[in-house]
Amino acid sequence: MSKDIKPKKQMKTALLICALTSITPAFGVGPKAMANSSTPPSSSILQQRQVATGRVLDNQGEPLIGVTVMEAGTSNGTVTDLDGKFSLNLKDPNAKLAISYVGYTSQTLQASSNMKVTLKPENKELNEIVVVGYGTQKKVNLTGSVSSVDSKVLESRPIQNLQSGLQGLMPGVTISGTNGAPGMDAGSINVRGVGTLNTSSPYILIDGVESGTMSSLDPNDIESISVLKDAASAAIYGSKAANGVILITTKRGKSGKPQVSYNGYISLQNPTSLVDRLDSYEYAHMLNDALESEGKAKKFATEEEINALPNTDWYDLAYKTGSLQHHNVSVNGATDNVNYLASVGYLKQTGILPHAGREQFNGRTNLEMKINSRLTARLNLSFIKNDYSDPSSAYNGGGSDQIIRQLNLIAPWITARYDDGTWGTISDGSPIAWLDNGLKVNRKNTNFTGLFGVDYKILDGLTAKLSASYVNNNQNYSYFQKYFVYNANKKTDPNFLDDRVYKWERKTFEALLTYNKTFGQHTVGALAGWHAEGYDYKYWYTYRKNFPNNEVTDLNAGDVSTQKAQGYTRELNMLSWFGRVNYDFAGRYLFEANLRADASSRFADGHRWGYFPSFSAGWRVSEEPFMEGTKSWLSNFKIRASWGQLGNQEALSDYYPAINTYSINAKYPFDNKVNAGYYQSSYKINTITWEKATTWGIGVDLGFLNGKINTTIDYYNRLTDGILISVDAPYEFALGSYLDNVGKMRNQGVEFSLGYNDKFGDVTFGAALNVAYNKNKIESMPGKGYVSTGYNQRNATGEEYNSYYVYKADGFFNSDEEAKQYMDYYWPADGSKGSCPFGGGDFKGGDLKYVDTNGDGKIDDTDRIYAGSSVPRWTFGLNLNAAWKGFDLSLFFNGQFKAYRYFDAYEVEGAFVGDSSHPATIWRDSWTYNKTNPKMPRLFTNTNSPSSTRNNVSTFWLKNVSYCRLKNLQFGYTLPKSALAFLHVNKVRVYYSCENLFTIDGLDINVDPEATSQRLSSYPLLRTHSFGLSVTF
Repeated sequence: MSKDIKPKKQMKTALLICALTSITPAFGVGPKAMANSSTPPSSSILQQRQVATGRVLDNQGEPLIGVTVMEAGTSNGTVTDLDGKFSLNLKDPNAKLAISYVGYTSQTLQASSNMKVTLKPENKELNEIVVVGYGTQKKVNLTGSVSSVDSKVLESRPIQNLQSGLQGLMPGVTISGTNGAPGMDAGSINVRGVGTLNTSSPYILIDGVESGTMSSLDPNDIESISVLKDAASAAIYGSKAANGVILITTKRGKSGKPQVSYNGYISLQNPTSLVDRLDSYEYAHMLNDALESEGKAKKFATEEEINALPNTDWYDLAYKTGSLQHHNVSVNGATDNVNYLASVGYLKQTGILPHAGREQFNGRTNLEMKINSRLTARLNLSFIKNDYSDPSSAYNGGGSDQIIRQLNLIAPWITARYDDGTWGTISDGSPIAWLDNGLKVNRKNTNFTGLFGVDYKILDGLTAKLSASYVNNNQNYSYFQKYFVYNANKKTDPNFLDDRVYKWERKTFEALLTYNKTFGQHTVGALAGWHAEGYDYKYWYTYRKNFPNNEVTDLNAGDVSTQKAQGYTRELNMLSWFGRVNYDFAGRYLFEANLRADASSRFADGHRWGYFPSFSAGWRVSEEPFMEGTKSWLSNFKIRASWGQLGNQEALSDYYPAINTYSINAKYPFDNKVNAGYYQSSYKINTITWEKATTWGIGVDLGFLNGKINTTIDYYNRLTDGILISVDAPYEFALGSYLDNVGKMRNQGVEFSLGYNDKFGDVTFGAALNVAYNKNKIESMPGKGYVSTGYNQRNATGEEYNSYYVYKADGFFNSDEEAKQYMDYYWPADGSKGSCPFGGGDFKGGDLKYVDTNGDGKIDDTDRIYAGSSVPRWTFGLNLNAAWKGFDLSLFFNGQFKAYRYFDAYEVEGAFVGDSSHPATIWRDSWTYNKTNPKMPRLFTNTNSPSSTRNNVSTFWLKNVSYCRLKNLQFGYTLPKSALAFLHVNKVRVYYSCENLFTIDGLDINVDPEATSQRLSSYPLLRTHSFGLSVTF
């Protein structure tokens, strides 16, 4: 029996040492202390030593291991052992103990000996704190619409940037346009749809400092992210909040001994999808068939000639397996007077294309110093060095766009590399030659952010806060295009250097006065603030060509006669006053009012100030006395309503939109010579002002079974008025268009979220679903009622933002005879119905059939229809997670519905041209070969068919890009503490994680539904497999 008992005692001892060493060395315990914990000393000795002892249990009477027991107001503490017991030497004999444990409600009790403490499971819904504008609030007391995620959601995700990592996590927050390009993969963010025809990006603040982007932030530094989605929650930010506000809070030092953490992973990356294209044999036969059907000579005369063709796999030659590694080390802790955190991160990515890569260094420190009982100082410093490169082409160089485009286009029978070191080419060159010669664009970026603030407690509940911040951001863009010879028949243009610098800095000053006080059942909060900021921007550009060789790349080595140089500076200033009032009666009736006044130097005197109010109220029905009988199953029931107005000064790219400016590059002939001069090229009106969004909404929050089930439903209606749009100047003035507040757009929608968390024995399970629906409508456009936005899209009155304006297709003609009858009816030879608007020659069997949508007996431009928008109507995210005895598994799905994209079929599905085209395998199911159930029109060369997208675009070529994607799968294992005791390590977790594992969509060609380029020339989205390690000391 003794042999059986001994190992158990040893395990107890090991776990106890592990638990106790997670506090500071000052109260680490040795063998003697452990013996004392097993056999408590007498009462008199405890009083003499000022020792608190006790036991901590859960609500089932089971001991809780590793509960933190701290002497309140100090860093002195310990943790409970395997039996839930603790013993703590006190600094103050009259001290109180703060007892806390993850997942349970914390308690503060008077210290004594032989304490018995029972912790109850925490109702996370009731205690969750959410970061809001200039402060925090309990989630149950919010009257506005706020979504948030904490650091755990982003832990261990192998994400190249934070922005793409948020995709699908919050209802109403749409992130699109992401791809795999190192350093250029951030995409765009829209909160509750697109609310303007101009810049619609949300206002992003990191620890209260405007950043403009979050893509280079280290996810390991983040404590929480809050998105303020309605006017009630965002109005405190006034003129910058019309498109929503994203508040990012970085981690701070936590009470206890210094804690060192390491998080890192290594990854392998490949494209999620590449178009399946024909090999040389099939393509040659199909091209011959297309030529023959048009009465032309075959390109390849014999089968032997076809069989002898090279079969180059251009994708395989160019795309490689990429790699990504990320490491972060942080240390945090707190003493009685200082909270501190320091973090260092390193990221290195090797792209799937040669010469594509990224190397990033992040450094951050956050300090909070208690000067005395009234005065606290804060210092946050952050530095980011982010360098990335993108391979470039010698044809329209400056990035990888043309490389990827030519990989899609160049025929497989073109030889990539010859034995003599030359390259096979088409008229544009060779993508492999560009990659082999190392053409690339380098971007070197640095960002420094510093904030210093002081908080002074004037009276109980009344605090003054002062802060100053400074942000400096620099980018150096450098591209040296080399000169080289492809082969005996082709060479590049002369070499040249394109060098640019982009620099901006922002200085911000803020003063706040906050008041919070409770009088019986009445709680009152107030905030008054002042904000001033200055923004300076500088750009310069230099260029020379004809360098002596490709190795000497200093600017001075180029031909001085070819030099170009330009640059400019810009300045913006802003002044603001703002205030907020909160009222809470008995935790049942909630009210909040905000008002902000902003003045911007963008606008002329008399139009600079904008005023942005909001009002919101909430009723916690579950706290009413008549709801007492529902507490056992209904833990929370709240109704919310809000109204407010927000501004959008960021809609403007022009820094001086109300000031008429002159161009100084004019040339005038006087006295038989050309003289320099200036002229006014465009007209500006000085009455333009803010775009203004008026939003109202209602919401319901529900919680069931003590917070195990939570759900939220929101409806919103946002009208953006005074949208700035270019208006044509009267013809007589001979001036360009001018901006005026003449547009109007409405977004309305519903958001729904549902969460469930429970524990069954050793198994914990959680599920979270969010769904958002948004309907967008342009209510007013000037002039002719629409503006073309490219790729057959329009912004038109009564339609959705960026709607496709195309012909409606209705199948294929079954024969040449049917096609001729169609033409004779709609465009008779006498010209009575006008001429055929479609290029590509006469209609034939297998061509697309277009519909007379307005029923006037003819088909012309008026028969085009609005056929959906590229902005999704529905978005969703689903997170499933489970854990059992150290093992954890999570699956995160996201997707969209009712979204459409037009991909240029000439380059994506491919055309039959010859050397400069490479059709996809979908043409195997063309009408030419499959007349029963074809997927594609008949074969035709180049654009020689009315079906060609280069002649006209129809609904046939419009793709429904709805999808459901397994965005992230993660499986991990946390080592038991018993295995870590003698290593003095608190926690070790190893895991496997995969991003973009698979996608379900309805596309008939292997294209990723999130592809960012219409012609598929953008960097592919990546599938990432990662193996990671997290260690806490």
